[in-house]
Amino acid sequence: MSMQGTAEDARRAAQEFREVEGKIRDQVGRMMVGQRDVIDGVLAALFAGGHVLLEGVPGLGKTMLVRSLGDAVHLAFSRIQFTPDMMPADIRGTQVLVETEGGGHELRFQEGPLVANLVLADEINRATPKTQSALLEAMQERQITVGKETRKLPEPYCVMATQNPVEQEGTYPLPEAQLDRFLFKLVVGYPAEAEYHEILDRTTGSETVRIEPVSDAAEILRLREVVRSVPVPETTKTHAVRLVVATQPGGEWSPDLVTESVALGSSPRGAQALLLAGKVQALRAGRFAVSCEDVRSVAHAVLRHRVILNFQGQSDGLTPDDVVNAVLAHVPAPGDAA
Repeated sequence: MSMQGTAEDARRAAQEFREVEGKIRDQVGRMMVGQRDVIDGVLAALFAGGHVLLEGVPGLGKTMLVRSLGDAVHLAFSRIQFTPDMMPADIRGTQVLVETEGGGHELRFQEGPLVANLVLADEINRATPKTQSALLEAMQERQITVGKETRKLPEPYCVMATQNPVEQEGTYPLPEAQLDRFLFKLVVGYPAEAEYHEILDRTTGSETVRIEPVSDAAEILRLREVVRSVPVPETTKTHAVRLVVATQPGGEWSPDLVTESVALGSSPRGAQALLLAGKVQALRAGRFAVSCEDVRSVAHAVLRHRVILNFQGQSDGLTPDDVVNAVLAHVPAPGDAA
């Protein structure tokens, strides 16, 4: 649907989006307990065409969430458990020598786990930089290169990576360039006390939870076009740009906290991510235009991994979320009191 479509077309598109997303969320919710913000973030990334970095201690259901999403959308799913000895060929695939019917031999490409629609990259920070670079090519270019041959990856293509924030031995921190490729960084927290009871009931009883496929790749790709077609008013676009500029030390809109405590702020990819995620938020609310509040509501997920603290910020015990809070307070939405 084009931006020039009628108001009725826009209303129908927003309604269809909400219905499809609601069905997927219901299926994922049959397996996952709580974690509403994380589920919303993962679904938003899928519809916006972005990748997700999930951070949390082991045992919180990060792997289960991504696997459940793959089942609900009937996508080709693969899981990579990263280790320090893993090589790029282990995830991309490689040429193997096979015997032909006539007794001869030929080289054939054997696909690696990167060739799927939904890739779960478990403990991504355990991979060496060489292997991380192979994943980076797949994330950014939607392709893999083996020798002199380049292969396009299937669409939709989405990498959902996990990392453990507390275990540092044997890990390789992701470089800023790769962090920037993730649309969102979502922090998976501990469940509430009441949720533990439901988790135990679902996981220690005799009943097996089954997830039914309620969507497919073609529908996701079509709804991605709907997301892209949501118009962004000039005031909202300006606000998104100002939020990104405010994360950059010495920027025109930067609060003092940023200038004093931030080494690197967000790149233009942050502004792109704010608008794409804001479009999803607008559709969720049944609207076909992005508001400044839509952009602000996704600011933490979009910007927290794009803000790198300097020594001063680290020694003061600040977190990237503290910086985003300061930016949101310092750059009010148009119409708000300064």
